[in-house]
Amino acid sequence: MIVSDEIVAGFSALATPTIANALDDVGFEGVMHGLAQMVAGTRCVGRAATVRQVTGRRGDFTSEDFKVGRMIDAAGPGDVLVVDNGGHAVSTFGGLATLAAKVKGVAGLVADGGVRDREEMIELAFPVFARHMTPLTGRSRLAVTGLNEVVSCGGVRVAPGDVIVADGSGVVCIPARHAVKVLELATRYATDDADAAIELRKGLSFTEAMAKFKRI
Repeated sequence: MIVSDEIVAGFSALATPTIANALDDVGFEGVMHGLAQMVAGTRCVGRAATVRQVTGRRGDFTSEDFKVGRMIDAAGPGDVLVVDNGGHAVSTFGGLATLAAKVKGVAGLVADGGVRDREEMIELAFPVFARHMTPLTGRSRLAVTGLNEVVSCGGVRVAPGDVIVADGSGVVCIPARHAVKVLELATRYATDDADAAIELRKGLSFTEAMAKFKRI
């Protein structure tokens, strides 16, 4: 199932906590754990382009095994790269890769593993969410073993084409099959939140607001 551009764009105005509420309603554990926003103030929304990796010791693999270029090639403009590296503290993405992804129009990177060159990521304002920031290169330590197949990232099953939303609160995955329903629910909750905020400013107590609105 391919999520339409219109549905993907609909998630752009929604915060991850609001989406997480809707994911609970459809019964999907879509909140990734242990990943941090590496460039303050950035967020990304897009379909997942997935990468599977294995990690060894220095010298276990060759530069050809690392295949950073193939990772970027696997993502189209507007996609979010989702990397399953099993949480290892080895960099899978650095400054030049960030520049290449930015120029291509990739929306962001979510990596259950390490990244490096934070200053370049900040300069490019490229959204990166990862488990580790580390200087340690993945060259000869990492191998790409799969592209655009089902992976696990932050404890969440991610399939190619699922919708990824990441912001300062965290990263969520919306399965393609649930995208329309989750967008509908999350939009409703966001509207409730906005209405509740107006009422709170008028003097409504938080307890009263909780009773009046379903999700705040």
